[in-house]
Amino acid sequence: MKAIVFLLLSVIFNGTIYAHGISEADIQAMIDGGNMHYLWLGATHMLTGYDHLLFLLGVVFFLTTARDIIKFVTIFTIGHSITLIFATFMGINANYYLVDAVIAISVIYKAFDNNGYFESYLGVKSPNLMLMVFTFGLIHGFGLSTRLQQLPLGEQDMDMLLRIISFNVGVEFGQIAALIMMLIVLTWWRKSLSFDKFSRITNHALMFADFMLLLMQLHGYTHTVNEEDFGFNRDAHEHVHEHMQKSSYKHDEL
Repeated sequence: MKAIVFLLLSVIFNGTIYAHGISEADIQAMIDGGNMHYLWLGATHMLTGYDHLLFLLGVVFFLTTARDIIKFVTIFTIGHSITLIFATFMGINANYYLVDAVIAISVIYKAFDNNGYFESYLGVKSPNLMLMVFTFGLIHGFGLSTRLQQLPLGEQDMDMLLRIISFNVGVEFGQIAALIMMLIVLTWWRKSLSFDKFSRITNHALMFADFMLLLMQLHGYTHTVNEEDFGFNRDAHEHVHEHMQKSSYKHDEL
């Protein structure tokens, strides 16, 4: 349980949590390297993709059989692979803050469903879980695609396709590694009496964490489309945040 709570708290309080794009170092590595670099980047991007991991945690949270875990993780994988490959290859893009906002909503949805609130609060039957996991998988894949399209993918169709597939394979390796760690923690926790006591609270924490992420993504979106409405441009806004960080460091030293 402590490991899960630590994950949720780190999501909430990490100051750069909504800026998990592709760094300049990653872009240069892709220019200098080949398909293996894309595979590695896909794996590391998934392992640091807090929103994808929280949704995956919500999906497997109450699953106890290998059959159910494989079934739902597979349908999620199929969903995000479709949009990751297709949207990237076809150059279909959108504002990544908005896409990530929907991804945050997907985590809130899954935690809400985990606690049975469709029946108890809304008085309706919970939507088909397989369909919803697949649908949100499509959205998560689109979010990954918006990041991948920041990279040099080449001008030839075959080169581009191979790099996209390499990135996607890396994402799956990263997802498997993260899933194994989650299942180890969940299996251990279910043997404790605290699981029944705190499982509902943990899903509340999931909802709260991703509500905060949702606000952060919407904040980022407003600055990409209405920069001048805030009285300063993007560069000035970034400088303000840098100044706030420096002030925070000085405060900590005192």
